[in-house]
Amino acid sequence: MSDMSPELSQLFPVLDGLPAMLATEVERQAMPMRAPAGTVLFDAGVACQALPLVLSGSIRVSKRAENGREIRLYGVNPGELCIVTVSCLLGASAYPATGIAESEVSALALPRPLFLRLTAEHAPFRDAVFTLFADRLTGLMTLVEEVAFHKLDQRLAAWLAARGPTILASHQVIAQELGSVREIVSRLLKQFEEQRFVRLGRERIEVLDPLSLKKLAEGQQGA
Repeated sequence: MSDMSPELSQLFPVLDGLPAMLATEVERQAMPMRAPAGTVLFDAGVACQALPLVLSGSIRVSKRAENGREIRLYGVNPGELCIVTVSCLLGASAYPATGIAESEVSALALPRPLFLRLTAEHAPFRDAVFTLFADRLTGLMTLVEEVAFHKLDQRLAAWLAARGPTILASHQVIAQELGSVREIVSRLLKQFEEQRFVRLGRERIEVLDPLSLKKLAEGQQGA
């Protein structure tokens, strides 16, 4: 493998035991890539060509509606694989979602033919792909349940309680996380501040009463 093999082996141990021929192909074909924060790495409707192996930074994968609303599906961190990309590579389909670099991203991109060969010929890699599907599917089902069955004030309360005591995020970012719009999130945050659950600042939220937020999230009191 290349000079990056120790890092790859640590982050993606499934590649550490590759047969010599496949290891040589990874070394030969993997394409280094870097993207500054905010870069759109892939977008809905675009053909999928390669699988990024994230070495540093993080990718936010989200779904956008025609009206501009956006909901975060999951994040891809170092050592993790992107299920949307994997699905598109396996099915030779276009991306159904958008991937944006949340911070500067460094990665190695495996071209689709090599990804398919690894999946077909290296059982540990194939098992890792199937495990990824199981894990991500569980997370996405939980997200669907939250969006469909929980009121926004409960979801926002749970989000705040899980990230306190100090949260550095804009109202727009929180709205994207929850699949809502900034105006509604801002109104609910103002209500929470009036109830002394939180204290609001410029792109800063201090959680003052996490217990009350947790009770609200569980439906034990109204906002």
